[in-house]
Amino acid sequence: MLIVKQWHWILVVAAACMLPLSWAAAAPKEPKASVSASGVAMVLLPGGVFSMGDENGEVDEVPHEVTVSPFYIDQCEVSQAEYVQVMGDNTSKFKGKGNPVEQIRWSDAVRYCNERSRLEGLEPAYDLKKWTCRFEANGYRLPTEAEWEYAARAGTASAFSFGASDAKLKQHGWSKDNSGGKPRPVKQRRPNPWGLYDMHGNVWEWCLDWYQATPEGGSDPDGPDSGSNRVCRGGAWNRTNASECRSAFRYKYAYPTAAFSHFGFRLVRTLP
Repeated sequence: MLIVKQWHWILVVAAACMLPLSWAAAAPKEPKASVSASGVAMVLLPGGVFSMGDENGEVDEVPHEVTVSPFYIDQCEVSQAEYVQVMGDNTSKFKGKGNPVEQIRWSDAVRYCNERSRLEGLEPAYDLKKWTCRFEANGYRLPTEAEWEYAARAGTASAFSFGASDAKLKQHGWSKDNSGGKPRPVKQRRPNPWGLYDMHGNVWEWCLDWYQATPEGGSDPDGPDSGSNRVCRGGAWNRTNASECRSAFRYKYAYPTAAFSHFGFRLVRTLP
């Protein structure tokens, strides 16, 4: 009997080791948050495989398999207080220290990435002359579109991180139905299963990628080398369609001119 029991446990361990990466990505219910050197709460997400896109969504949301490496991501959208601490000014229309910084161009977000990196003694990731990103740098950058959706899904495969229906959207995010016509302070709605706030609504979040109609699959895709529009994700406080707050919904806007009160961002950092 002892031999049988030993073989039983050997098979259990072997089977666990053979589990797909997609299972590993969904396993942590809520990774623990830590605080960066500049005082910003971030969450370390596990790497894994997931299905990016939505078979019931828009024509540019065709599901495809993507692998992402582990990375740190801001727990909340960058607040006005955090932006002022680094950049010294506040471009937002709706002022409030706890509100997400808005009226942000993609280039403004990238400059903030570099300055926050310098503030913490890290190597800036962006070349501000070529507007290119060095992924090998240990500083901050915008999330790739794949990283953003991976973080928003938090191990789920449904339209929203809280389920297939938008019935609970008011509990998890700010959209036109509950925002009162303005962005709201970060961290006021329920977080997703990985402890990230405002992934649905409040302000659109800039991603690193140039927009393309058919997103890349494979490992750590970062989009095309050039384009005319940058990708935004997550929906915003002024959207009329709850469907645009879905995890897979893709929005694009002109680069580098867009700077409206429904555009903000959050940062990521590649795991050293």
